[in-house]
Amino acid sequence: MPNYEIKYLADKVHVHRWPQNTPIWDNSIQKQLDDFINKNPEKKQIIVKDKIVQVEKFEFSSLKKIGISVPLFKNECTIIFEAQFGALFAHIHITTKSENYIDIFNQLITWRESFFPNPDI
Repeated sequence: MPNYEIKYLADKVHVHRWPQNTPIWDNSIQKQLDDFINKNPEKKQIIVKDKIVQVEKFEFSSLKKIGISVPLFKNECTIIFEAQFGALFAHIHITTKSENYIDIFNQLITWRESFFPNPDI
């Protein structure tokens, strides 16, 4: 499945250092993440392409432990995963509450099954 791509807007994204035994992030990295993602109330552009997830200008690779869900009684879709950006390790939570959240969920499931057939759960 070459050149697979999903684009959508996320209502909420949170990125934090994980696992805890990895190198501590520089304050400037944490400030960038807080300013552009964690504490920014604007919707964020998400691009899922092959084995990469991009949140605004931040690109996450080496994805693993990818969980995708539609929480009970909520009209939203969430994807949570571990990844690297640069030499740093992170845990990323992405939630969308758009009207087509079920379509996004289905696309993300198809993507995960295509590119990560043996998930690291």
